Amino acid sequence: MSKKPETDGHGQAAAAAGMRRGLTSYGDQGFSLFLRKAFIKGAGYTDDALARPVIGIVNTGSAYNPCHGNMPQLIEAVKRGVMLAGGLPMDFPTISIHESFAAPTSMYLRNLMSMDTEEMIRAQPMDAVVLIGGCDKTVPAQLMGAASAGIPAVQLITGSMLTGSHRSERVGACTDCRRYWAKYRAEEIDDEEIADVNNQLVASVGTCSVMGTASTMACIAETLGMTVPGGASPPAVTADRIRVAEESGARAVALAGSGLTVDKILTEKAFDNALRMLLAIGGSTNAIVHLAAIAGRVGLEIDLAKLDRMGRETPVLLDLKPTGSHYMEDLHKAGGVAALLRELKPLLHLDAMTVNGVTLGEQLDAQGPGFAQDVVRSFANPVYPQGGLAVLRGNLAPGGAIIKQSAADPKLMEHEGRAVVFDNLQDLAERIDDEALDVRADDILVLKNIGPLGAPGMPEAGYIPIPRKLARQGVKDMVRISDGRMSGTAFGSIVLHVTPEAAIGGPLAWVYSGDRIRLSVSKREITLLVPEQELERRRQQQPVRKPVAGRGYRKLFLENVTQADKGVDFEFLRAEELQRKQSGS
Repeated sequence: MSKKPETDGHGQAAAAAGMRRGLTSYGDQGFSLFLRKAFIKGAGYTDDALARPVIGIVNTGSAYNPCHGNMPQLIEAVKRGVMLAGGLPMDFPTISIHESFAAPTSMYLRNLMSMDTEEMIRAQPMDAVVLIGGCDKTVPAQLMGAASAGIPAVQLITGSMLTGSHRSERVGACTDCRRYWAKYRAEEIDDEEIADVNNQLVASVGTCSVMGTASTMACIAETLGMTVPGGASPPAVTADRIRVAEESGARAVALAGSGLTVDKILTEKAFDNALRMLLAIGGSTNAIVHLAAIAGRVGLEIDLAKLDRMGRETPVLLDLKPTGSHYMEDLHKAGGVAALLRELKPLLHLDAMTVNGVTLGEQLDAQGPGFAQDVVRSFANPVYPQGGLAVLRGNLAPGGAIIKQSAADPKLMEHEGRAVVFDNLQDLAERIDDEALDVRADDILVLKNIGPLGAPGMPEAGYIPIPRKLARQGVKDMVRISDGRMSGTAFGSIVLHVTPEAAIGGPLAWVYSGDRIRLSVSKREITLLVPEQELERRRQQQPVRKPVAGRGYRKLFLENVTQADKGVDFEFLRAEELQRKQSGS
């Protein structure tokens, strides 16, 4: 039976646009529209306003999220841009996740935020949507949700914080947070100084001012073509950021009814470009997980082997912490992401489409030739000769692992050592600073059960602290291995995302203290030097029990979450063709 056509209240067929989109089910679509307009008119809207293209604005403001502290100003600017372009702006709230205020971890809630974003876009009438996010997991969650919802969307980044000053030294979150905390643990600075620097590390609202996950995803969003030109780099509290917000609102109106939906922007070529950008900026390892999740929503998969091939020919060109020395506000003054794209031009798919209605190449040409600066390097003078990330494989990580080689100690990139194993986060907390811990500087620290299911939520605990007794001796770095993540602001010789994870019986589960492990970044290998027969004996003696939960979101998470190489998304949220591929049907 055919569906009864929607009408405009006078028996005439009406296009499913604006306030007519997604009418609430009352069994009479004419009445549904009549009732909707009656209620919205209670807020003072006229028929003229309600006849315009409706632009949704995702409001992720929260007192728990200082990274989004400029949300009120951004929303007002987006609304101004929408109205100047002839649209009707409608802001609405969704979940907001802050890295430091989400327990057990922000990654645990990213998929929930993506579901909230998708369902609210679907449930409410809008012809296009502006997604306002910034803190680490919010931009991935919004892109995931919008990709699944299938309407035109523009990503608006909240922007980075300003840098502060501690005793005449420029500081910014959160690479300098970790650096000063390491000094404090090593007893190089006292209680008074750590309290002083705590007041200066975050000088304004906004996201981390270094190339952490938030800045990485901002640069990637612009490279993917999901922001207006120059949308990644303006700091949160600048006029430039407000102008970007206004332009984003106007762009959303232009997209309404255009058919240029998110899936037409997020193509294989766009993801290739994003991987190039990730490598060239020395970006966060977390971006690999997020890109895999976003790609999965449009039926694509991130090929780690391709990423590694790209990494061998894509040098780090951005001199920005933690790989370099500058901050995000310096990148903005140097010309933003466009300065990097110009250098990467020979390696990019310039015909990839953007939300601006032109190709990436056309957009870059329109942004001009750039100017002399010292933040973005040339191919002839890179910060690091290869891409920031390398993909490792071996009997310890059959599904792959990641190392941020550009932020590691070169002397540890070829290393063999004795494993010092911690079974979980509690074990780590109880023993890492124990003076009796049997550990030497050339050992390899191993932390199990912090993967997607193990913790759960794959916390950023892969940045295992240097044992206090070694830190006091001046040890600054050690090889560290886990099935978890680390902050993009962190640094060190750290192997992450070991797949499959220990909690589901991955090889990491069977590593014991005293085992020998070999890391060879040049060969892209991570090897547990234990005979297979011995590993099988361990599996038989101590079988792994997969984590379970009795109810609620934790039950949903544990029963459906994928591994790191698939984006730690829920399998049922991935594109249907990937679900069929996974099930073999």
